[in-house]
Amino acid sequence: MALCLDTCFKIKENRYVHLSEKFHMQVLHISFECYPVAKAGGLADVVGALPKYLQQFDVDSWVVMPRFDNEWVRNHQQNVVHSGVAKMGDEKFDYRIVMEAGGVLGFPLYLVDIPGRLDRSGIYIDSYSDYAYWDEFERFASFQIAVLDWLKSFSKKPDIIHCHDHHTAFIPFLMTSSPVYHEFKSIPSIITIHNGHYQGWYDPGKKYLLPKIDPEREGFLYWNGRMNALSAGIRTAWSITTVSDSYLDELQHSCKGLEPLLSYEKQKSLGIINGIDTDVWDPSTDPLVVENFGQDNFATGKEKNKKWICEEFGFNPELPLFSFIGRLVDEKGADLLPDLIIRYLETGLKGSFLMLGTGEPWLHNRFMEMKGHYVNFFDASLSYNEELAHRMYAGSDFLIMPSRVEPCGLNQMYAMRYATLPIVRNIGGLKDTVKDFSVPDGNGIVFDHFNLDDAYNALSRATTIFHDKHLMENLQKRAITEDFSWHSSAKKYHNLYTSLIKEK
Repeated sequence: MALCLDTCFKIKENRYVHLSEKFHMQVLHISFECYPVAKAGGLADVVGALPKYLQQFDVDSWVVMPRFDNEWVRNHQQNVVHSGVAKMGDEKFDYRIVMEAGGVLGFPLYLVDIPGRLDRSGIYIDSYSDYAYWDEFERFASFQIAVLDWLKSFSKKPDIIHCHDHHTAFIPFLMTSSPVYHEFKSIPSIITIHNGHYQGWYDPGKKYLLPKIDPEREGFLYWNGRMNALSAGIRTAWSITTVSDSYLDELQHSCKGLEPLLSYEKQKSLGIINGIDTDVWDPSTDPLVVENFGQDNFATGKEKNKKWICEEFGFNPELPLFSFIGRLVDEKGADLLPDLIIRYLETGLKGSFLMLGTGEPWLHNRFMEMKGHYVNFFDASLSYNEELAHRMYAGSDFLIMPSRVEPCGLNQMYAMRYATLPIVRNIGGLKDTVKDFSVPDGNGIVFDHFNLDDAYNALSRATTIFHDKHLMENLQKRAITEDFSWHSSAKKYHNLYTSLIKEK
C-alpha cells in the first residue's frame, strides 16, 4: 500500500487545507521525540511546538517519528497511510506509516511502525534494564531508511527536510550520498543540533547495514576512525542550526571532538533560540496548577500554589522555595546539588528545596538520605510528573539550573512565564535568556563558574532578594512579562527555509 503526498492530504482534508489553497511551503520534521507523544528532553518540546507556530508563516509542517508502544500512542487512533518493505543490509524489513487521526497536535503527525525495532515502551532506554537498547544503531538506521523509502512514493516531494539530532542525521547523508536516494539530492536539508554531546558513534563495520553509498562519499560517514552519525549530517546537510546563538559559539570550542568540523562549517550554521509553547505554558489557563494567575494577579496566584506545595511536602511557606526540575545528570549540574543544598542549610540560611526528576542512581540514593536528614527543608520526587512540574513552576520562588552544558534550556523560560526567578549558570541558552538582576532589565540570578562557591553565592543572593519584598515583586513582574513565544524563532526558521529554497 503506497499513498502519494496528495492522497495524504485527502486523508486529513477535514482538518488541514491543501497546500495549494493555503500553504506556500511544505516542511517535513524528522525526530525521535515529539511532545506529548514521547519525551525524553527538550527536543520533544521543540518538535511538538515549532510546526504549529510555523503555520503562522504559511508553512505546512509535518512531524515524522517512531511509533512507540506507549500510553499516548495506544490512546490515540491512527490510520495506515503506507505499507512498505525496505532493506537494511542483506535483510528486508516491513514497516508501516500511520497518521494520527484526530489532529490533536495542530499539525499532521506520522508514526513509523517497525515491529520488533521501534514498538517498545522506551525511547532510548530499555525500561526493564535501565540501559540503552543493545540494537541502538539498527533502531535509528531502520527508522531513517523507512522514512526515506516512504518519501520515494510521493509524487510531490517536500520543499525542506528538517532533521533533529543524531538519531536522524544519516538522512542528509543518504540524500546526497546514496544512489538509492539520488532523487532527493536537490531537496534542501537541515540538521538541528539540540545537544552536540550525543553524536551517534558506531563501529565502522555497521556500514554494511546502510543503503549503497557512492564510493567518493563514503568518507563522510567517519570521524576519528569511527562512524559518526552527527558528523555525517553536519557535513552533508544544506544548513546547520543550533538552539541558541551562544551554543553555536560554544560548540566550536567544546563538542566531543567535532570542534574543527563545526568551525569549518560555520558559514552554513545559524543559532536560533528555542521558544516555548505559550498555549501549553500559560499560568492563566494551565489546568494542572492549583490556582490560575496572570500578570496582574501573580502574587496571590503564586501564593496559593506555593501553599499547596508546602502543605504537600511539609515546608514553611514563609521561607524561599528553591526547585530543580529536570534530569539528574552531570550535564545538568545535578551532581552539584547535594553539597550545595547541604552547605546552604548548614551555614544558617533558611530555605526549602524540592527536586523533581530521574537520573543517576547515586543521586537518587543521596537525595533519599537527605530527605531523612533535612525533614521540612528538603524533599525529592524521583519520577517524571508533569502535573507536579507545572505546580512547581507556579509555586516556587526560584528555579535552580547549575548546568555544565545547556544548549538552549526551556525550564528557565517556563519558570519566568510563571513569575519564578531562574538561578542559572552563564552558559549556552541560559546566557541568551537570563540576565542578572544587578543589570538593567535583569530577570534572574546568574553565576559564572561551575563550582560550589559561585553556586552558593547565587543562592545567598536569591535569599536576600526574597526578603526584599519590593525587589522580589519587581523582578517577578519583569520575568512574567518576558516574551519567549515561538513567534520570533519560527519567523527565523521560515526565513531560513525561504533562503534555502531560493538557493535550490
